[in-house]
Amino acid sequence: MASPNFYKILTTLAPNLLIYDFLQPWAPALAETLNIPSVNFLSCSTTMISFSIHDSGNPRVKYPFPEIYLHEHEVNQFNHRLDSFANGVKNADRIKDCYKRSLNIILIKTFRELEGKHIDYLSHLTDKKMVPVGALVQEEINEEEGEEIIEWLNKKERLSTVFVSFGSEYFLSKKEIKEMAQGLELSKANFIWVVRFPMGEKVSVEEALPKGLLVDLCHCGWSSVMESMKYGVPILAMPMHLDQPLNARVVEEVGVGVEIKKDQNGWIQKEEVAKVVKEVIKEKNGESVRKKAKEMSENLRNKGDEEIDGVVEELVQLCLKCN
Repeated sequence: MASPNFYKILTTLAPNLLIYDFLQPWAPALAETLNIPSVNFLSCSTTMISFSIHDSGNPRVKYPFPEIYLHEHEVNQFNHRLDSFANGVKNADRIKDCYKRSLNIILIKTFRELEGKHIDYLSHLTDKKMVPVGALVQEEINEEEGEEIIEWLNKKERLSTVFVSFGSEYFLSKKEIKEMAQGLELSKANFIWVVRFPMGEKVSVEEALPKGLLVDLCHCGWSSVMESMKYGVPILAMPMHLDQPLNARVVEEVGVGVEIKKDQNGWIQKEEVAKVVKEVIKEKNGESVRKKAKEMSENLRNKGDEEIDGVVEELVQLCLKCN
């Protein structure tokens, strides 16, 4: 348990404010005993949290926005996450406890143009003011190890290459790798594929992938959605677990990406992979997605630090009221 050590840190530093992640209700509980105000910070999508709270409180009532839903093969996994226990407390209850302990506001890693109505709905569900902090994308770092990839990309036409990544927490099975590889080959698009294997598993890249695939290591998730928005890159969404299915529906809802649908059992289909890749990269149908992604990027650039400035003002006012 981290509580005793964290309590010592709080008493030693005596901060004016504590900002805590979700699923950590013990942190604001300790701060409260020391009269330190606390604010919840959500680094995942607003839609995922609002969907979770709605589902746990009204399981028989559909989410008010029909564009956001779970396929049958995704429901069990999603519910399992909410019903899982940690230290004797269900995740759904920990989420609820976290937002209830947040003082007046909740910080969320998003922006209104992407999740506006879901932000408002979450505010309604929690009776708290939602304060978007923006995309929070790290500035580009020029690294020598990426030079080979940049050289390769420079030889390709602009907007002609697909970047494929499934994040650091999901590992494709051999069957999934095969379907994905064949789908990419059928699409005849240029691509860079990020491949990861479970720690300790001895698998060579040459053994796992067909010849000619370019491989590197990277990460994925809600932060990757934010990165795509910042740089105006259309998203080909293929959700695997956690919040990814709901993130994919958001991406498709606002028009900055297209979801690659799986079969009814949740398996990747090479024909569907090829179809969507060609649609977004090569065909006229993908123009609207490419245009919308570019518009979203320009909008974020024009806003600059507007969101962060708003966050600072909110936190300053909160501290002034409490101290």
